[in-house]
Amino acid sequence: MQSPYSSVYKRKKPGVRSSSVANATKLDLTPNTFDFFLPCPRGLEGALADEVKALAAHSPSLKVGTPAPGGLPVRGTLTDAMLLNLHCRLPSRVLLLGGRCSYADAEDIYHLARDLAWEKWFDVTQALRVDVTAERSPLESIKFAALRVKDGICDRFRALTGERPDVDTAHPDVRIHLHLRELDALLYLDTSGEPLFKRGWRSEHGAAPLKEHLAAGLLRLAGWTPGDVLFDPLCGSGTLVIEAAQIAANRAPGLDRTFGFEVLRGFDANAWSALREQARQAVRPVAPGQFFAADIDPANVRMTLDNARRAGVEGAIAAEPGDVVAALPPVDAVALPAGRAAWLISNPPYDERIAPEGEAADDFAPQLARALKQRFAGWHVALLAADLHWDRALRLKPRRRIVVFNGPIECRLMLFDMVAGSARGQ
Repeated sequence: MQSPYSSVYKRKKPGVRSSSVANATKLDLTPNTFDFFLPCPRGLEGALADEVKALAAHSPSLKVGTPAPGGLPVRGTLTDAMLLNLHCRLPSRVLLLGGRCSYADAEDIYHLARDLAWEKWFDVTQALRVDVTAERSPLESIKFAALRVKDGICDRFRALTGERPDVDTAHPDVRIHLHLRELDALLYLDTSGEPLFKRGWRSEHGAAPLKEHLAAGLLRLAGWTPGDVLFDPLCGSGTLVIEAAQIAANRAPGLDRTFGFEVLRGFDANAWSALREQARQAVRPVAPGQFFAADIDPANVRMTLDNARRAGVEGAIAAEPGDVVAALPPVDAVALPAGRAAWLISNPPYDERIAPEGEAADDFAPQLARALKQRFAGWHVALLAADLHWDRALRLKPRRRIVVFNGPIECRLMLFDMVAGSARGQ
């Protein structure tokens, strides 16, 4: 992918900095294409690249870069940014690169923020928020660097208009993201607003819920396809089955929410309306008998059905209370038509949902393994385990282990093909 930087700040001796607007990459409405970065949970970068390539097949201006740790760079138009926000399930945001600089201290970052043409995108009446992330940054305080970004933006508006924009950390109109690397700082304009995993259908959730973008990523990594049966016997608030049902229904994940780009200058309301209408027309019905959920807590079952209703897939999901160690297959995997498979995919928790009688967590893994071996022959199984001792405790040999991160927690997605005699030492 061609570099977007015609010129950037060059790192010189500490205390020596450029302050000319001409030396910063500018936020501008020309040219018509921009560089974006799509952050995602670590371990999903390749799957995200595949997802965006499928969209790029319908948009020649959308170019996919090489996956980087924690995300994917792409290049495209503002309409492509709308397309990515509307249809992508795996990223957490779509960030438009405004500029970057090499830096010796936070003042270099202040000058970058001050010299970028933010007025091309929003005005002084819109409240902003600045977030910061860092990898190997030499700065002692990354929070101070974020503060200097805010100062730079506000000082620019004050110089242009005599006023400063407000800062609102709770409900900002505009979000700015600073990412600090070891040698350079990057400033992004957030086109998403609320994180993309907030699809707009969740009213409540249980303890430690699986975020929607990670759930969609697990489905992809496991190998589940939209025609396959899916059963989550530890469904919690229903995230996995709802994501899968929406995929099967070809329902865009961003169809029922708003986005940050809608309040930016240069926003093409007609193009957005056309994209959203195309997405609505593409939704297809999903017949019952494909998606099943269960949980030992009846409140979680009610929550799953309520969330499914708001997500537009209530009729596609059957959910009922049940103990996973006594679960029965909702369909006969062997009897499925050719080309269709049955999947049990779940994120087993360590809490009262799996230990109603007070069993220790270490006792649960072999109980689950025994249930899978005895009753789920012919099924494909994918379990996300944050406890790396699960591999031994299950006494099942996975055909594959995939490292994926749930936030900062390193997990293993363990894949099994259940056949008779697949357990060891039982």
